[in-house]
Amino acid sequence: MKKYLCFAVLLLLGKLASAQTDTSLLYLRFPVVPSFKLTKLPDSTIFTKDNLKKKKPTIIIMFSPDCEHCQAETKSLTAHIDLFKKAQIVMASPLEYNYLKKFYNEYHIADYPNITMGRDPSYFLGTFFKVRSFPAIFVYDKKGNYVTNFSGSVPVEQIANALQ
Repeated sequence: MKKYLCFAVLLLLGKLASAQTDTSLLYLRFPVVPSFKLTKLPDSTIFTKDNLKKKKPTIIIMFSPDCEHCQAETKSLTAHIDLFKKAQIVMASPLEYNYLKKFYNEYHIADYPNITMGRDPSYFLGTFFKVRSFPAIFVYDKKGNYVTNFSGSVPVEQIANALQ
């Protein structure tokens, strides 16, 4: 009887040792716009997933104000904002508010009603999307379902095509 018990315990230990943890990306495991909480610019109000407009595609851009690629992507995005008139764009960064405010003013984000910029102080979105470099762009359709993502500089036409 002891033999069988030892064998069963060893079998269970072997099974546990070979078990794999789920290492898939969260945004692929949960392919909908994540629940987030940002401190919105310029007024420091709270902006969450619930503030997004329903039945509109969403683009989430993780960025850093001092990143040259992010600056170039923002210039291109605002220059071609007509490609995104049916979408809502959320720009999020974990950096301090004063850096974001300078970027917000420099790129005249207030002039683009479909762009919301906010601070993600807990870096929730960066962790959820497992961001490794900026800009990191995530596209969701009008139902809030994940479509695709881009890492680094990408032509804005390519982002706009993902909205189709």
